[in-house]
Amino acid sequence: MFNKKFFIENTKTLFYALIIAVIIRSFLIQPFYIPSSSMEPNLLVGDRIFVTKYTYGYSKHSFPFSPPIFKGRIMSNNPKRGDVVVFKTPADNRTDYIKRLIGLPGDTIKFQDANLYLNNSEIIKSKILKKNSTFCGRKEINVSFFEEILPNGKKYNTVYLKNFPLQNTDTFKVPENHYFFLGDNRDCSKDSRFLSSVGYVHQDNLVGKARFIFFSSDRSIGSIFSFWKWNKSLRFDRFFTKIN
Repeated sequence: MFNKKFFIENTKTLFYALIIAVIIRSFLIQPFYIPSSSMEPNLLVGDRIFVTKYTYGYSKHSFPFSPPIFKGRIMSNNPKRGDVVVFKTPADNRTDYIKRLIGLPGDTIKFQDANLYLNNSEIIKSKILKKNSTFCGRKEINVSFFEEILPNGKKYNTVYLKNFPLQNTDTFKVPENHYFFLGDNRDCSKDSRFLSSVGYVHQDNLVGKARFIFFSSDRSIGSIFSFWKWNKSLRFDRFFTKIN
């Protein structure tokens, strides 16, 4: 026998739960999955991260499906150089990318003799002894590991191919209200250097700041449903680690 009251109460519960989930996702915190190796060694394929939506304020891209409910950005806060940021790509305003913020409005950025220059000053990088390889997609590549230091003192690790194929670029001048992003895996990242597909990112396209990894698994070893492989596929040492 159909219980109408039971059906209505459960439907209301699911509706309220959905509304709460949308509010949390839009205004507070949202999970994201890392699908590419462009941010290695700091973010690995299979990492699941939390991004705070309130850090930079809100635009239409803060909400599911980017509804045009208002223009611009409200409660806006400027991101800091070196932040790891999720943003919507300017090419389609739909696809989520995650990169490191290098250039602020008015900055100039270029690579010269395989070194990164910001406003005509070389970004200091020091070689560090770690492993000699990382991934670019499914391919393992030979790289050198460096620690870079931005002018505001922000430190993070990057990797470059050992033969430094990226020697020189044009000078990029960041427009007003825009930002310039790079992947930490410098030779395996589609980022602001590619003007036709990413380029300069408008402030309204910022989604939020990446805060920490809450879960990580290596899908090349096995699905998370393959519990007999958890000792190899789950990266327990990455659980609840802060993103630098």
